[in-house]
Amino acid sequence: MVGLFWITPDAAYVGSPPAADGSCVRLTAHGLEAVGPDGSRSWAWEGLRSAVIEDVPRQGPSGRLSGILESLLSSISGGEEPPGMTLRLQTEYGVEELRVYSAAAGGYDAEEDALSQELLARFVTGTANPRTLEAWGSDHGSEGTPKAHVRQDLLRAWAEI
Repeated sequence: MVGLFWITPDAAYVGSPPAADGSCVRLTAHGLEAVGPDGSRSWAWEGLRSAVIEDVPRQGPSGRLSGILESLLSSISGGEEPPGMTLRLQTEYGVEELRVYSAAAGGYDAEEDALSQELLARFVTGTANPRTLEAWGSDHGSEGTPKAHVRQDLLRAWAEI
């Protein structure tokens, strides 16, 4: 996980990797692909005016450790699904809203959220390319989540900030 993105050796996703039913939003060089039990839809980067992730859960004052413990307790007790976020797409035809799930136990750091939003905006404008995430994933995606300062450095580099 790097910011609001889940990156594997094979793909990059907004939020979490595919859910048990296969639901996910995948980043591609051409645009966004939403996959769900009822089929898939896609939006080309050129057809988007904006893409923003809303309802991002924030990392609390006690940090990731408490979030990990909460997730563990929730899963043991048969708890609920991860917190949902909304991916709001402004297209030439109007607004589309997609539900994606948080992949961060305990929420996201404000800096990573801001950097991720900037990177997503740059994908829409064509000033950054999701292939960069795919390339990193192919080399490092199986190594697990990098430390916070490394994630922030990656997001800055990918967005060329």
